Amino acid sequence: MDTVIRIIGTVIVCIGFAYLLKPKALKAVMAFFRKGVRLYFAALLRFALAVVFLLAARECEITWVIIAFAALFLISGLLIIGLGLEKVKGILGWYLEQPPFLLRIVAVIAMAIGLIIVYAA
Repeated sequence: MDTVIRIIGTVIVCIGFAYLLKPKALKAVMAFFRKGVRLYFAALLRFALAVVFLLAARECEITWVIIAFAALFLISGLLIIGLGLEKVKGILGWYLEQPPFLLRIVAVIAMAIGLIIVYAA
């Protein structure tokens, strides 16, 4: 199961790297999720990641890091549902207005998170 966590971490690093090279791709993904009720899919994905991380935490090298990320995924999914679609769409709208430099910073943070997950697995 720790292999699954490493794969997820690697995918996060790759996504962050892609966004670092092309910040417009990040804007396109945000614009995609901003339409309709697609944000609920993002919340569902976060819940699924939380479950996978919690199930795999025992087998990982640094258990508490994996549990912490599981908690973050769970909280972020709950926030999407709890804040409501209009509020979250407003937050995404703010991100869509930001310059590429800020989006590249977000991409570097995503890469760092992915690397931490891979290391902890």
